[in-house]
Formats: sequence, structure tokens, C-alpha cells
Amino acid sequence: MSSRNARIKTEAAPYVPKNRQEVDEAIAEIGRLQRERETIQTAMNDRLSAARSEFEDQAKPAAEAIKTLSHGVQVWAEANRAELTKDGRTKTVRLGNGELRWRTRPPSVGIRAMTAVLKALRELGLDRFIRTKEEVDKEAILADQAAVEHVKGITINQGEDFVIVPFATELEEVAP
Repeated sequence: MSSRNARIKTEAAPYVPKNRQEVDEAIAEIGRLQRERETIQTAMNDRLSAARSEFEDQAKPAAEAIKTLSHGVQVWAEANRAELTKDGRTKTVRLGNGELRWRTRPPSVGIRAMTAVLKALRELGLDRFIRTKEEVDKEAILADQAAVEHVKGITINQGEDFVIVPFATELEEVAP
């Protein structure tokens, strides 16, 4: 058997408090550990932010040079497009160090003032361009569960979460 397929099973050592005092102490420890984890996470985020900023600053000159060169290449390519694409017979031009490509994006529909557009479509008899969406109103079912209790396909789920909320105090800001 290869070591890649070998499984190591260990039995978990469960922690079960013996009394109310131990439960209270465990909750206090959970709160302390949550604050410790939050401090570590804040430090991590500070370092990540500093590293990101440092690398973005290093990359800025390259990004600006790429933008300048790309714009220049595009201006030249557009000026010479007919020759490069053999009067539109091709959309890709191979050069020694890369390719130039012209691609037409698929059409898209933009709508501003949805209510006015819907009204205009209705007035023009263009209802075929209006979508009516039919769906089950889950909020109404939750409000009147008894009415649908015999309907096949509808189940109402409700679970219970066990939550531990350690008490914590926050430092107050004091004006000098």
C-alpha cells in the first residue's frame, strides 16, 4: 500500500464539562480565544494590505507602460486594418511576437427606466417582449403554513442552532 492511500485515524478527545462552573469557564476561554484569533486576523490583514500596496506600487510603472504601448499598437493597427485583415477577410493578424485580433462582442440589451420601457412596450402591443415570472411565494407559505401542509412537494424546514456568546467589553474612546 502506498503512503498516499494510507489513512491515519485518531480518536477525538471530546471535552465535556462536568458542571456549571466548568461550562462558565469554558465560555470565558472561548471568548478569550476568539479575541486572540481576531487579533491575529487583524495583524494578518494589516500585513496583506501592506504587501498588496507594496506590490501594486512596484507594478504601477509596468501597468502604465503597457497601457501606453497598447494604445499605440491599437492606433497603428486601426490605421492599417484593411491591409492587415486583407480587407476584412481575417480577424487575426500574426506578427513575429504575437497576434492582433479583432473580435465582435455579442449584442446586449441595456434598459434605463424599466417602468417607462414596460409601459411603452404595452402601449405598442409588444407584449411578447415582456416576461411574466410565476413563482411560489415562500413568505406567504410561512405566514399560513396550515393551508399548505397537505400539498406534496412543500416542506417547511426549521432547525435549531446552538450558539455560545462569550461576554466581551469594548474599550471606550475618551476625548483628551
